[in-house]
Amino acid sequence: MTQPAPAGPPAVGVIEATRRPITETSEFLGRIEAINRVNVVARVTAFLERRLFEEGAEIKKGDQLYQLERGPFEADLASKQAQVAQLQATLENARLTTERARTLLGGPAGQQSTYDAAVANQRSLEAQVQAAEAQVQASRINLDYTMISAPIDGKIGRTAVTEGNVVGPSSGVLTTIVSQDPMHVTFPVPLRQGLELRERYGPQGGLEAVVIRLRLPDGRMYGYSGKLNFVDNTIAQNTDTITVRGEIVNPILRAPSVAGVTIHELTDGEFVTAVLEGVHPIEVLAIPRSAVLSDQQGDYVLAVGPDNKAEQRRIQLGQSTPTVASVISGLAVGDKVIVEGLQRARPGQAVSPGPASPQILSSMKAAAGDATPQADRGASSKTHPVDNKP
Repeated sequence: MTQPAPAGPPAVGVIEATRRPITETSEFLGRIEAINRVNVVARVTAFLERRLFEEGAEIKKGDQLYQLERGPFEADLASKQAQVAQLQATLENARLTTERARTLLGGPAGQQSTYDAAVANQRSLEAQVQAAEAQVQASRINLDYTMISAPIDGKIGRTAVTEGNVVGPSSGVLTTIVSQDPMHVTFPVPLRQGLELRERYGPQGGLEAVVIRLRLPDGRMYGYSGKLNFVDNTIAQNTDTITVRGEIVNPILRAPSVAGVTIHELTDGEFVTAVLEGVHPIEVLAIPRSAVLSDQQGDYVLAVGPDNKAEQRRIQLGQSTPTVASVISGLAVGDKVIVEGLQRARPGQAVSPGPASPQILSSMKAAAGDATPQADRGASSKTHPVDNKP
């Protein structure tokens, strides 16, 4: 019987380790916060007559929100103005008396004491007029307080008090206004990772060397990027983290409806994943992530040596994604790494190398920024190719 021909070396797909530009990224669980927030309260006590806004609508600074009862304040202002008029008339008479007493000082009927008393009475009345005018100003301010207006631009919330109720400084918040565009995103950074970020981006310009992007709760990447603008000056002792803040635009997503309600993508208080990216890409030695194997001793790859034999190479990985692995040590540019047929290759065994499949090659060009954020650990780090950012 004819013996079967011995099988040849197993076929494997290889790819050369090359240097390629990537953008380093780090992810943190953050929260959207409005830049400006105002709790609207009544500054005088009166009945609430009218609410002048639509709940949830966009408003502008100066828009009228509530109309309080004006009658008692108008009457009080009129009373104070009448007191001023009365005192001014009395003061005018006192000035005439003082002038007559001063004229008589040159004749036999003039007395210094009479003149001094007239001057003192005139000055007393002048002070009373000033006090009364201050009371008029206070009454006018209180009357103005019966019309409550918006102090900032933003979106207004629901009203806590309806028409007919008595409101005042002790009534609490009537409604809340939060600004919409731009917004802040704040997130805690573990101290150790914060030091790494400082070492990485400090020489490149600090906060200016970082772009912030957002991954929304549904997994989508937000369409706009922002800049970091604040790093807290204190470490939180209970969590050993430092608070970092960025600013990002939040334009209107949908035109206002008939009720004036507008839709923005970002909402005050929303949880998001903050993705920090370096402005300038760096070059690293990159291979497909699928080529990396692991055992109890760490990470390694199978490379093809000059004699077409598989060799085990221990490597140290840098920041990696599910698609691309950056190699710090263990490989050199041009090394042929086995990425397909790994199950058929053994260290020291001859193999038949060939080019990797087009799918593998295209995956090296695809973005690696769609990995699921590891929010349960508070932060994660990764890189993605700059030729196709998320």
